[in-house]
Amino acid sequence: MIFSRSVDKLAALTGFASLALSGFAVPGAALADPYSLPIASYGPVKVEAGVSPETRSLQELAAQVGLATFTAADWHPGPVRHIVLITWKAAATAAQRTEVTARFLHLAQDSRRPNGAHVVQSIEMGMQNSGEGQAEGLQQAFVLNFRSEGDRNFYVGKPVVNDAAFFDPAHEAFKEFAAPYIERMVVFDFDVLAIASPTPVKKSRHG
Repeated sequence: MIFSRSVDKLAALTGFASLALSGFAVPGAALADPYSLPIASYGPVKVEAGVSPETRSLQELAAQVGLATFTAADWHPGPVRHIVLITWKAAATAAQRTEVTARFLHLAQDSRRPNGAHVVQSIEMGMQNSGEGQAEGLQQAFVLNFRSEGDRNFYVGKPVVNDAAFFDPAHEAFKEFAAPYIERMVVFDFDVLAIASPTPVKKSRHG
């Protein structure tokens, strides 16, 4: 097996995430202009009470190192995966689901830093089709790929980063748009600490 290790590890972030998709063909055009959505205004936002221990831990880390460092593109470089699993509300129509999906995937283009740099490396999307019976009602998955924890932190924003000067306004606007159609969501983030692949079998000189 071939193993590769990334630099540091952080606990998983909670919140809505979107990634960057390279060359992904979205079935059907979006039903509305993503840029017509309201964009979060800049300025500090009050931290909500009752946050999870994971969120509180990352908020404290961000306060220690400073938001500029915590959301910088070079903060803890190395591949980071951001997995979002959703269950749609029964009332969400096919057109509404298609619209939310298209806008999510378009964040690969829309999520940018103030200097125009893309935040998401790629986005993968698919529907649940496992026969193992462990999906627990989750219907659709998005896997976002980032080049660093800093890029992931800037993209995710709330509830860890609550100062809009240091998070992605396009993602924040998307979360507000998509929330009415989502019944349940599971988010799981991880640094890629190891990759295993089959090792080629060496042939003997006689075989």
